[in-house]
Amino acid sequence: SMAQKKLLTNGKAFKRTDDRWGGTVWYMDEKGERKRKSFSGTTKAEVTKKMTDYVPGREVKVGKTKTAISKRRVPLNEAAEQAVRELRQERDFGPTAPLVSDERGDYTRPVNFRKRYYRILKAAGIEQKGLHSLRHHFATQLINGVKQPDGTIKALSPRQVADLLGHSTSQITEMYYVKKDTTRLQGITDRFNF
Repeated sequence: SMAQKKLLTNGKAFKRTDDRWGGTVWYMDEKGERKRKSFSGTTKAEVTKKMTDYVPGREVKVGKTKTAISKRRVPLNEAAEQAVRELRQERDFGPTAPLVSDERGDYTRPVNFRKRYYRILKAAGIEQKGLHSLRHHFATQLINGVKQPDGTIKALSPRQVADLLGHSTSQITEMYYVKKDTTRLQGITDRFNF
């Protein structure tokens, strides 16, 4: 049986030449080999938090990244963690395999993934929209807020959502991903007497 991954250092943040911050933690992999994991961010606090929160072995590869720096850690809520566990029970090719893999454990070709997604939408009677629309909907819901059972609205700031999406600034998130919900503005100025 293989050993578990374990953290060897907590890492130390450092200022990079491009004015961003970087940091590295060292860990032991399943084979007992010493490995490193690097992090970057706009502030020392952001990088320090990423290093502190890092748990070796909890990463999930979803697909190939556009660029080397677009690889990032995204926190998962309980529902997402449960979905990952269920996907792993359905088909698990080991800890380094992509989350949604083909029948050999390799990355699913985007065209095949899209076809599968469209079949699911059709079977559910949902209008066909691109996969990227899920990302837009996710961002919009988080910023505009989701009504809770007690009637309150739970929302995140544009900066928090930008971090989740991997955007360098919240302006990108607000310009391209968020549809403003103006229905909540109805009557907001009624008590002002001009």
